[in-house]
Amino acid sequence: MKSMTGYGRGECARDGVKVTVELSSVNRKSGEITLNLPRDLEPLEAQVRDEINKRISRGRLNVRVAVHAGADAAAAVKVNTALARAYAAEFAKLCKELRLADGVTLAALMRAPGVLEAEEDPADAESFWPSVQAALQQGLDALVKMREREGEHLAQDLAARIELIRAAAGRIGAQAPQVQVQFRARLLERIKAAGLEGIAADDERMLKEVVLFADRSDITEELTRLQSHFKQFADCLKAKEPVGRTLDFLSQEMNREINTIGSKAQDAVISREVVQVKAELERFREQVQNVE
Repeated sequence: MKSMTGYGRGECARDGVKVTVELSSVNRKSGEITLNLPRDLEPLEAQVRDEINKRISRGRLNVRVAVHAGADAAAAVKVNTALARAYAAEFAKLCKELRLADGVTLAALMRAPGVLEAEEDPADAESFWPSVQAALQQGLDALVKMREREGEHLAQDLAARIELIRAAAGRIGAQAPQVQVQFRARLLERIKAAGLEGIAADDERMLKEVVLFADRSDITEELTRLQSHFKQFADCLKAKEPVGRTLDFLSQEMNREINTIGSKAQDAVISREVVQVKAELERFREQVQNVE
């Protein structure tokens, strides 16, 4: 079990250039990747996303890739001669109109926008991929490790809550047979209070009423399904693949069963247990939102 929150950083230095990758993830029902790549590395976006999707299935992931050139990495630049001539002509014209003594200097032309351009080689992005991939895998390793550590704490917390719910379900199951006994006793008391005579405890009409009540208030099926859900949770703890969506579904199903129990079983003791279980299930559901 893994959490959806974590942070990882990786770097790779080759040929005087260092690539760093930073990843941070937070809760999200589905997978979402926000990728920030340098413009020259944008052709690598699909490859970066593919690598991430192999390791991360759920959560909102922010990824930042940066390239740092070392002191020995010479920048390849070129001069836009045509643009420089256009600037020179316009500057000369302006100097003449304003009657400025100083002519057009090379320094001024070099500072003009677009005169100096970085050479772009479409193949450069692919040549960077080994470095990007190495840094990315290092960052993903750190991110996954942090998510696994957090996931261990989540698993312990969820298991403790399931045990509380299981114990409450056991108490509800133990109390359930008493509901029919108490209903029969209350029914006899009401008959006596109404002054009705000749109706014994084993009277057919009495027994029929008790049977109908027993059928309406029977919670055996709901308790059995709860036990099944507890087993599925135990299976999730052992699973290697992401289980967040499964646990979310289980929390909804357990809530459905306990609501049905509360509506069926007309008993104060069971009602108190149902209230406690619903509170614990809400905490369980909130915690599940952190699980990948």
